[in-house]
Amino acid sequence: MDITRGLIAIGAGLAVCAGMMTGLGEGTCAAHACDAIGKNPEAESKIRSTMILGIALSETVAIYGLLVSILLMFVFN
Repeated sequence: MDITRGLIAIGAGLAVCAGMMTGLGEGTCAAHACDAIGKNPEAESKIRSTMILGIALSETVAIYGLLVSILLMFVFN
C-alpha cells in the first residue's frame, strides 16, 4: 500500500511539471510577439490575437496537468 501511494505522488508531481514547460512556452511566445510588433507595428492586432490564441491553447496543457494531479492525489489514493 505504501509503494502505491508513493508512485501516485510521483505521478502527480510529473503531471504538475507540465505547468513549468507551459510557462516557458508562453513567455517565449510573448517575447516573439513583442519582437514582431516592434518590427511591424501595423500588424499589431493580428499578432496580438494570434498570440492570445496560442497562449490560451497552451494553457490548457497546464490545466490538464493540474487536473490529472488532483485526480491522482484524491481519487486514486
